[in-house]
Amino acid sequence: MPDSTPVIVGVGQFVERIDDPDYAGLSFADLSARAAAAALADSGAAAAVAPLVKAVGAIRTFEESGAMQVPFGRAERMALAVSRRLGIEPAVAILEKVGGQSPLALLADLGGRIARGEVPAALMFGSEAISTVRHLMARGETPDWTERDEPSGAEWIDKGMGFEGTLSALSIAHGIRAPVTAYALCENARRGRLDLSRQEYALEMGRLFAPFTQVASRNPWSAAAVEPMHAEEIATPTERNRMIADPYPLKLVSRDQVNQAAALVLMSVRAARAAGVPEHRWIYLHGAALANEREILDRPDIGRYPAASAAIAAAFAMAGKGVDDMAAFDFYSCFPVPVFNAAIDGLGLSADDPRGLTVTGGLPYFGGAGNNYSMHAFATMAERLRAAPGTFGLVGLNGGFQSKYGAAVLSAAPCAWPGCESASVQAELDAVPVATLASRMEGRGRVTTYTVSYARGVPEQVIVIGTLESGGRFIATSREPDAIAQAVADDPLGRGVMVSPGDKRNTFTFV
Repeated sequence: MPDSTPVIVGVGQFVERIDDPDYAGLSFADLSARAAAAALADSGAAAAVAPLVKAVGAIRTFEESGAMQVPFGRAERMALAVSRRLGIEPAVAILEKVGGQSPLALLADLGGRIARGEVPAALMFGSEAISTVRHLMARGETPDWTERDEPSGAEWIDKGMGFEGTLSALSIAHGIRAPVTAYALCENARRGRLDLSRQEYALEMGRLFAPFTQVASRNPWSAAAVEPMHAEEIATPTERNRMIADPYPLKLVSRDQVNQAAALVLMSVRAARAAGVPEHRWIYLHGAALANEREILDRPDIGRYPAASAAIAAAFAMAGKGVDDMAAFDFYSCFPVPVFNAAIDGLGLSADDPRGLTVTGGLPYFGGAGNNYSMHAFATMAERLRAAPGTFGLVGLNGGFQSKYGAAVLSAAPCAWPGCESASVQAELDAVPVATLASRMEGRGRVTTYTVSYARGVPEQVIVIGTLESGGRFIATSREPDAIAQAVADDPLGRGVMVSPGDKRNTFTFV
C-alpha cells in the first residue's frame, strides 16, 4: 500500500436544537466550524494534524444552491470562513456542486489530491441552519451573518451549480420544480409498475421507513427528538401528518428544518503516521462510483433508477465485495423511492434486514441536512466500522430528482486508494435509448404516473405523465376543481385522459 494512500482519520458531527438550554443561534459557518473542530479532535492528534491541512472543501448550503434566501447574509466563501475559525491556511479551497451526491464527489477530489502527493491532509465539511433561520425570522431578529474572506494565497475553486440535465424546460413549465413533486411522480410510477393500490403502497412506504425512526430515536445527532413510529402511523394522513404531494404525507418527506453539520479529515498514510494518528482510527475507501440519470421525461421508466444500481455495482466491483459482505448500509432517504430503487429493487434487500438500511435514521427523521446529509452518513459509518474492524459498509448518495447517484464502500481494512469510477458507468447508462416524447401533445392518452400537490393540506394541482394513443409520452397539468377532485377520489394510474396543448403548458381532462 503506497504511503500516499488517503485515509479518513477524523469524523465530526454537530447539532444545535432550538429548545436546547445552550442554544446560541449559530450561523452556517459556525456550525461547520464546530463539526470540523470535532473531526480534527477525533483524529486523536489535532495539534499535529491541523497544520498539515492544505486543502479544504465545503458542501453547498441550500441557500448557495438557490433553494432558499437567507435574509441575514452568509459567508461568501464558506471553506475559507471555516478555515479562518480553525487557524488553517489552505493552499486550495473548494465549493462543491449541488446535490446529495456531493460529499462523495468532494471526498474523491480531496482524496485524489492526497494520492497524487499535492497535499498531505484535507478537511471537508458542510452544514444547514434552516431551523435557526426560520426561528429568528419568526422572532423578528436579524443577525448579520455576512462574511467576506479573500483567497489570498489559496487557490479558490467554485465548481458551479451542476444543475445541467436535472430538469428540462418542459418539466419546469408543468410544475416539476420542488423535489417532493418530482419524487412523487417517480414513486407513483413505481407503484404502477408493481400494480399496487394506493393503500397497499402507502403501507409499503411506512414499513420501509418505520425502522429508520427507531435508528433516529437513538442517534444523539438527530435534528430533533424522534419517537419510533409504526408503519400505519407514518403512512396515514392526519391533521399532524398532512398530505404534501400524493403519495407523500409529511412523515415521509425529508426534514429540511435542521441545524446540523458534519466533517471529515483525510490524510495520506505517511502524514497520518508522522502526526501520530492511531491506525485503529483509519477508514479506507475500497470502492466508489458516481453516475448521472436522465431528465425525468427522458427516462424509459420514470419509476426506476438505473444510475443507482450501476453506481452501486461499480463500487462493489472495485472493492471486490457484494451485498452479502456488507455489515451496514446507509441509503439516501429523502423520500422512499430512492431507497426502494437502490436497496429493495436493486440489491434485493428487505425493509427489515437485520443490518438496517440506515446508520443515521434517514432524512425525514434524523434530519435532511441538505446536500450534506451523507457527510453525516460517512461519519456515522466510520464510527460503526472502527468498532468492528474488518467489516464493510456501503453508503448510497442521491442527488437532484433521482438525477445523480454515488456509492462508496468503506472499511477499516487496509486498501490502496481506488479512486472513484464514473466514465465507464456513465457510458453504459447513456447507451440506453431515451423515452420518445410526442411531437405534439394532444389527444387521448393514458396515465402512467401522476401527483396531486397540496398547499397547507389543500389539493391545488394535478400533474400527469403518460402515453398518447397516437404514440409518444405526454405531460399535462390541471388546476381545475373537477380534475383535482377526481384525482383525489379515484386512483389516476391507468386512467384515460384527453390532452390539450397550450402556449406554455398542456392541460388535460379525465375521460
